[in-house]
Amino acid sequence: MNTAQRLVAAAAELLDEGGQAAVTLRAVGSAAGVSHNAPYKHFTSRDDLLAAVAAADFTAITESWRTIGASPLDPAERLLDALDIVIRFSGDHPARYRLLFGTPDVAARGGPLGDAAETALQVFSDIVVDCQRTGALPSSSSNNLGIIIFATAHGLIDADASGRLRSRSGWTDVRAGLRFLIGLLREQPAAHTPPPTTPSDTPAQEVREI
Repeated sequence: MNTAQRLVAAAAELLDEGGQAAVTLRAVGSAAGVSHNAPYKHFTSRDDLLAAVAAADFTAITESWRTIGASPLDPAERLLDALDIVIRFSGDHPARYRLLFGTPDVAARGGPLGDAAETALQVFSDIVVDCQRTGALPSSSSNNLGIIIFATAHGLIDADASGRLRSRSGWTDVRAGLRFLIGLLREQPAAHTPPPTTPSDTPAQEVREI
């Protein structure tokens, strides 16, 4: 493990222990066992270091999703298992979970973090597509469908953390709520595809697909 990697690992541990307030370049240097100036040689700012932590976590989640995507399980179960990775991460590393999905200033930095997040989205979308191919999810935009499912997962995680989910729904955990959602989506008919138009039926003005 090189110095930059040691600093990222130390920052992740500080996040787990004390949240973002505990992460300063000086504190990270001390935790990593390097001089207080060493972090500045690798990261231009605290946000730059936090972005590196987030990128590393996205990469780890992506690798877990790839393993799940290649498993022989039913596609709907693979989707639930992929969401379980995020659910467990939110419970084991709440500050790092908020860093990934609730810190827009860090997310806006792009670079390696943007690349890692985009790769994660693509791998998750592939799992959604597998569900669509078997009829476990409706035929529609896989990207939009993945966003809706993921956003619902975040909402359920938040509700469960506040104690509202189980008392109001009777579900035993977040996965039960997501299984309910996927069941509802499975029951939806495939999106209607209009018949092809003839040249005379085509409006002169181009219609944009939204």
